[in-house]
Amino acid sequence: MSDTLDSKRIIVALDYANENDALRFVDQCDASLCRLKVGKELFTVAGPQLVKKLVNLGFDVFLDLKFHDIPNTVASACRAAADLGVWMMNVHASGGQLMMEKAWQSLEDLSATDRPKLIAVTVLTSMSQRDLEQIGIQVSLEQQVLRLAKLTQFAGLDGVVCSAQETTLLRKELSQSFLLVTPGIRLEGSSKDDQVRIVTPQDAIKNGSSYLVIGRPITQSKEPVTTLKIIYSTLNTL
Repeated sequence: MSDTLDSKRIIVALDYANENDALRFVDQCDASLCRLKVGKELFTVAGPQLVKKLVNLGFDVFLDLKFHDIPNTVASACRAAADLGVWMMNVHASGGQLMMEKAWQSLEDLSATDRPKLIAVTVLTSMSQRDLEQIGIQVSLEQQVLRLAKLTQFAGLDGVVCSAQETTLLRKELSQSFLLVTPGIRLEGSSKDDQVRIVTPQDAIKNGSSYLVIGRPITQSKEPVTTLKIIYSTLNTL
């Protein structure tokens, strides 16, 4: 399980369609202030080489590919991601206990400094109660998140991805060292875009988030480092 939290809690989502735009932003960024998230779109167009570039530039990289497949395939994918030097990666908790355990076991022989954090997605922050019902899940959204988070902890992983709206509940039910990584973070007045369950940075930390995933409010800022420092200043008053 994970150690005590560090102060570098913001993970900037590199939601770009090409490598050049992503690197243009990274050139303006500061590895001492944040980590970076590479998701499916950017990874598909730029591939593992971009991840290696970011790691070599000194950034901790969260590889957000949400692996979900048969256990052996997911385990092999996780080991391949670890070999890129990423700081964190994720799988879908709905892939089940065996899949998550196999993924964890694929990293067990790595040293504590080389082993990436492995977390699992509970319910996507774009999903509503109606979306769950459409796929046959009859429990409440909060119950489903808690069910999958407990399964993830039982499988031995470091934490989960969840909405900050669910972190208060999860903090009561799970280990305090269990990581809660929360996307859907928006600054006051920002557009919701395609997220449904969103929260401000201040409320997310109050609710128990370990790391905040923030995209457009930072990547579309004319001065991203200044924006990062402003967000941290609001968190430091809590």
